[in-house]
Amino acid sequence: MDEEAEYLETARADRSVWLMKCPPVVSRAWQAASASSSDAANANPVVAKVVLSLDLLRQEERPEEPTLQFKMELAQTNTGNTPKSYSLNMFKDFVPMCVFSESNQGKLSCEGKVEHKFDMEPHSDNLANYGKLCRERTQKYMVKSRQVQVLDNDHGMSMRPMPGIVGLISSSSKEKKKQAPVKPSDAKRTRRDRTEMENVIFKLFERQPNWALKALVQETDQPEQFLKEILNDLCVYNKRGPNQGTHELKPEYKKSTGDTDTA
Repeated sequence: MDEEAEYLETARADRSVWLMKCPPVVSRAWQAASASSSDAANANPVVAKVVLSLDLLRQEERPEEPTLQFKMELAQTNTGNTPKSYSLNMFKDFVPMCVFSESNQGKLSCEGKVEHKFDMEPHSDNLANYGKLCRERTQKYMVKSRQVQVLDNDHGMSMRPMPGIVGLISSSSKEKKKQAPVKPSDAKRTRRDRTEMENVIFKLFERQPNWALKALVQETDQPEQFLKEILNDLCVYNKRGPNQGTHELKPEYKKSTGDTDTA
């Protein structure tokens, strides 16, 4: 930074300035008017004028109420539906502020002290244009900007996750899950007669002394719950030992089956 930029120019620090909150539509109109100015010698063309009105009769009747009215009119005429006239609401109760500027060379200056603060609103003369502007703005934002684009590569290679990406599931894994065999449920198995099933179980225990529940379900093709009820009556469940997790016939049934074989 140059040495000249290290100092703040305060020659106009005591000048009174106005601070005005400007809507974007007015700011764009001013920028357009400044860009279209044909006077090259005038670097700061006139973009608007402020009209000050004073109601003397009202001031005599109610001296405690402010009678000053501010109205701003844009200098540009071809503004479309942008309101040309605005009412300025003045405020004096605000935080003290100053206005600063910086030149192209980096020189800093204090341009003045804010004396009045204004808020803008469309004047009653331009309410019709303001309504049209609001409708145009609403219609503009209602238009869908998204477009549907057809991909030339319909194989989806470009949409597949790259190696090293965590948290994404490929389509091949989903297909494998879908192709996994479905286990037959107990609802599809039909119960047989209980007496008939007891004879079948006796025959199976003649083949081998110990049976697991799953093996019996596969051998008999009966519902698991139905087999549990029969096994609870006929068998003992081995919770420990070499035959842990299997069923074997109760001693009284072992004896009866043995007697039957002997006979």
